Amino acid sequence: MGLLSFIKDAGEKLLGKGEAKAAQDAAQKSSSPANVDAANGAAADAILAYVKTQNLSATGLAITFDGANATVTVRGVAPDQESKEKILLCCGNVDGVEKVNDQMSVEKSKPEAKFYTVVKGDTLSRIAKQYYSDANKYPKIFEANKPMLTHPDKIYPGQMLRIPPLEG
Repeated sequence: MGLLSFIKDAGEKLLGKGEAKAAQDAAQKSSSPANVDAANGAAADAILAYVKTQNLSATGLAITFDGANATVTVRGVAPDQESKEKILLCCGNVDGVEKVNDQMSVEKSKPEAKFYTVVKGDTLSRIAKQYYSDANKYPKIFEANKPMLTHPDKIYPGQMLRIPPLEG
């Protein structure tokens, strides 16, 4: 549990679409608490929907968003450490999110992965070389970040990735 930091202006463009966009526009026009709550609720719903599109779930999964602090809070019980970490990454790798407050727990505990923020010029091979001393181990990083990653060459600066521990 803790607070993860992300690059606010990098990631999936979820908060500028549909109901989340309409609620944000309404909140900007009026500083009434109801409009701010509606914008935050719509943003949280958009992030939760995104997590679900990645086929990730947790018992009692609840996501809230505080637009003033660009912070997502995530609660629930994930089936395993990998699922928990992927849910946290889905929440943080959203444009407009700067922090993720991890209030989740896991049913089956395992060693935690490390997290790495992609910089310009990075490749999964370069990252694998840095963490595993072997560029050919990049598929381990790719697999650890599926389904958010759809191709090993499609990473972007500011994106945070899971770097699982090497086993054996």
